[in-house]
Amino acid sequence: MTPVPLVLSAAAFAAVLTAGAVLALRRTLRVVEVHGESMRPGLRPGDRVLVRNLRPGRAGPRVRRGDVVVIARVGPGKGVTLDGGTNSVIKRAAAVAGDPIPPGLEALRETPGEACVPPGRLLVLGDNPARSTDSRQWGLLPESRITGVVLRRLNA
Repeated sequence: MTPVPLVLSAAAFAAVLTAGAVLALRRTLRVVEVHGESMRPGLRPGDRVLVRNLRPGRAGPRVRRGDVVVIARVGPGKGVTLDGGTNSVIKRAAAVAGDPIPPGLEALRETPGEACVPPGRLLVLGDNPARSTDSRQWGLLPESRITGVVLRRLNA
C-alpha cells in the first residue's frame, strides 16, 4: 500500500491553526458574568470579566494578594460549602499563604498563636463588606478552590 501525502491548502492550514489557537485559549481564558453586590463598586451585577483559568497541580504563580479570584463551590462532604447562588463566587484575595492575617480577623486563625495564613490557604473578602459572604463566615479557603484569576472587566 502506497502512503498518500496529506496536502493542505494555505486556507485550510490557516483554519486548522486558528481552530487550535481558539481551543488553547478556551482552556486558558473564560468569560464570567458577575451576579450580586459583594464586589461593588469595582464589579457590578451584569459585568463580564475575563478570567485566566488555573489548572490544579500546575507550577508557577497562582494567586497574589489583591487578585480578584473565582472560587468553585463545593458540595456536602467536600469541605466548606458556600451558600446558595451560582456555581462560582468572585472575591478578592485579601491574604495568601505567608501573609499576616489582617487585623480584626484573628478569629480565622486555624491554630492558636498563628499570625500568618498557612501554606495552601487564602483569605478572601468581598469589596462590599455589608453585602458579602466571604472568609469572615467561611474561614480560610484551600487554594485548590480557586479556579481562576480575573484579568480585567470587559464592559467598561
